[in-house]
Amino acid sequence: MRVLLVEDDPMIGRSVQQGLRQDGHSVDWVRDGQAAEGALATTEYEMLLLDLGLPGKSGLDVLARLRRSLNTVPVLVITARDAVADRIKGLDAGADDYLVKPFDLDELAARMRAVLRRHAGRASPLIEHGDLQMNPATHELTQNGKPVALSAREFALLQTLLEQPGVPLSRAKLEERLYGWGEEIESNAVEVYIHALRRKLGAERIRNIRGVGYLVPTDR
Repeated sequence: MRVLLVEDDPMIGRSVQQGLRQDGHSVDWVRDGQAAEGALATTEYEMLLLDLGLPGKSGLDVLARLRRSLNTVPVLVITARDAVADRIKGLDAGADDYLVKPFDLDELAARMRAVLRRHAGRASPLIEHGDLQMNPATHELTQNGKPVALSAREFALLQTLLEQPGVPLSRAKLEERLYGWGEEIESNAVEVYIHALRRKLGAERIRNIRGVGYLVPTDR
């Protein structure tokens, strides 16, 4: 999942970025409201983690402008402002959830998953497709009830495809979901992960639509 982290505290920002990257997420980190708006204008994100107390333009201003532009990216506010009035302002401005600092990284990850489930209209924490059952919380995948070991990037790529079955995603789009700013991307990285997934799950599991991209077929 491609995540934009907007946090001016270097210690918190570094910790959150490293923790989410270890979970297989692609995390871009900016430290002020203007940089956040620039990133949102040029990159498609699946989640925005937004501090409110930012230098220059406040997080609330960023959030209000984002929603006025009809951008529906899920927003999780992370802030030291714990007053009820502040939480109400954030939620009323368009945030999907609110987490007060200091917080545990495991709780942050759980809240991110819950927000994404609501946006996708899924009640179950599991992603199921044919004989596959994926648990994003534990990074476990089973096929016909048997566990399948995947690397963090293999898991992230498969999750991206399973969340949109039947929809072809280009190599460039998959690279955007897997890699953040400054991360080196080998020219054939996506193909390598696709090959590994096909070897572990079956060659028919992921189809290549020539000139378009890769998809998980719906006829299973």
